[in-house]
Amino acid sequence: MNKKTTKKIIMGLFKRIFGKGDSESDKRVESDINKIKTGQVDKIYPILKPGDWVGIQAGALKLTIIGTKEQPELVVAFGYDAPNNFVFLMPKDVEGEDLNQILKQAYDNLEGIVSDFEISEALNKQVLTASGQDFSSEKILCRYHMMKAHELLNAKELLVSIPRRRCMMVISRQADKELLNTFVQLHNNVWEDSSYGNAPILNALFVVIDGQIDGIIPLDNK
Repeated sequence: MNKKTTKKIIMGLFKRIFGKGDSESDKRVESDINKIKTGQVDKIYPILKPGDWVGIQAGALKLTIIGTKEQPELVVAFGYDAPNNFVFLMPKDVEGEDLNQILKQAYDNLEGIVSDFEISEALNKQVLTASGQDFSSEKILCRYHMMKAHELLNAKELLVSIPRRRCMMVISRQADKELLNTFVQLHNNVWEDSSYGNAPILNALFVVIDGQIDGIIPLDNK
């Protein structure tokens, strides 16, 4: 992103945290904003948010991934990953700029984050995990990353669990029923566990074909 575009974006920044930790501390918020203004934090990333995310009502810049514009189930928001908070972009921040280029840069930044798959020995080497990093879940948006999962599992169709931020589990859709049931239980355990402070994303399994999201299988029993 060029300096002119970056300067225009940071001029429009305010305390737009929308829920990421430390939002109650004005001092920490201002520290994050200052780091963006001085260029210490200069990369924009995409971040997955559920359809009931407060930032949607606040008008944050977003793309709807699952659902409709009127009734979104999952969206991708964009912003700076500052040390204490994720500072989200608003549409006015990018007025007059090439939005496609800004979003492309955000996805390129996500591609640049290294996230390696681990093969689960306990599950007969048929389940992959790639968790623990800040954008582990968002890597589902990276086709190269998901194509690696296809290769490791030798599977044309994948089921991907990203119930909360910093978590990804992957299995072949053609795995046997017992293993699939275990996989769903693992997903449920993470979905119901808020003890690590990882924000919820979606209670569903993503169907991935050819490295891209092809649909979802809802798991909400309500």
